[in-house]
Amino acid sequence: MIQLTHAAFSLPLKHPFTIARGTVTVQDTFVVQFGEAGQLGYGEATTNDYYAATLETMAAAVESVRPLVEQASLANDPGGERLAELLATVSDRLAEQPFPLCAVDMALHDLWARLQGRPLHALWGLDPQAGPLSNFTIGIDRVEVMVAKLAEVADWPIFKIKLGTANDLEIVRSLREHTDRPFRVDANCGWTPRQAIDLSGPLADLGVEFIEQPLPRDDPGMEEVFRHSALPVMADESCITEADVERCAGRFHGINIKLVKCGGLAPGRRMIARARELGLRVMCGCMTESTVGISALAQIVPLLDFVDMDGAALLAEDIATGVQVVAGRRIYPDRPGTGAELLAGPLPFPVSSGS
Repeated sequence: MIQLTHAAFSLPLKHPFTIARGTVTVQDTFVVQFGEAGQLGYGEATTNDYYAATLETMAAAVESVRPLVEQASLANDPGGERLAELLATVSDRLAEQPFPLCAVDMALHDLWARLQGRPLHALWGLDPQAGPLSNFTIGIDRVEVMVAKLAEVADWPIFKIKLGTANDLEIVRSLREHTDRPFRVDANCGWTPRQAIDLSGPLADLGVEFIEQPLPRDDPGMEEVFRHSALPVMADESCITEADVERCAGRFHGINIKLVKCGGLAPGRRMIARARELGLRVMCGCMTESTVGISALAQIVPLLDFVDMDGAALLAEDIATGVQVVAGRRIYPDRPGTGAELLAGPLPFPVSSGS
């Protein structure tokens, strides 16, 4: 039977990270560990005030599914039928709490693949060499500081620039003077429809590939932006759950899926499939996770058009090893599952946990 434990960690960032909604210097994160038959699986979800995800609420949510998980087993499940049943049961219980669901989902997938002795992506028939390179995100700051941050990571192939200020065009023009690499911009709901349309042309001239979430989630002006923007527009805050994918068609050219927002790998893969049916481009992003979460995300990158998986690269101190992202390129460890391992070693299980 499966054993369950979890722990909270603090992830200090190399630099203060600012978007249109605020600044973070230390990112708290929640890690779930499952164990069975000598194998351990890990999952992660970071805290987020905007989505009301705290360490306390995530711990309580995971404890609520302890009886469901600890009476289950993923041993001798080569086809993943029991994994799918367990994920469905847990998802029903945590339907309104996607952040802790994500940590559980990742950890169960990791454990299942380790029990099979193979990388998760291999069990899905995916080629780890396929898929896009990752961008590196430059948070909002004084222009000279943003330029300095860019110089620190000049070897990355693509840069995502956080915007939503009074001088957004000046920021992009200044950064363009220091690199010829492609840009993407993310306003995090910080613009009006008129701003998005008016800025799109000059941004296109500056080598920007697309605009991410220019307007607030349910702003009716998004259809006008979709029709008149000189650049493709990608949904982020407007595409949180599986039901949102349908609503993005005709309003966005593509979607950015965040595993912590949608509840993990299982719903994330379904969202990718539905987006393809609707003709939408697909990106996956991160929420400043450690290498635990980034290693899980790396398993589905071969399915994507774009990826933003620089979370661990933004940290001053990581808590895990696993899939590395070096200058935008993924390096997979020779380990089963997602490949994630905690640097401090496995978490201790409660004495009464499991059987």
